Amino acid sequence: MIAIIKTGGKQYKVSPGDKIKVEKINKEEGKEINFDQVLLFQDKDKIEIGQPLLKGFKVLAKILKQGKADKIIVLKYKPKTRYKVKQGHRQAYTQVEILKILPSSLKS
Repeated sequence: MIAIIKTGGKQYKVSPGDKIKVEKINKEEGKEINFDQVLLFQDKDKIEIGQPLLKGFKVLAKILKQGKADKIIVLKYKPKTRYKVKQGHRQAYTQVEILKILPSSLKS
């Protein structure tokens, strides 16, 4: 059973038991969240595709950790003008574990 969900402006292919890193969600660790923007659902041979979203489908997940990614360096440089700017950035993320994918027929 797989689903494609949309969160934080990105799309993720998930199945129960997966651990993924998504854009930061402002909730505490250990809380459960619902992703209701489901774009595609597949269970064995049955495939449902939303236009653009599937109504009534949910993906339940548990927040495992809030964190920051590794630092990246942004460097701007223009030759012959003595211009150089160096800047670092650490992107915040939330690590979640997918618990269940609930089709519209199995709402709870």
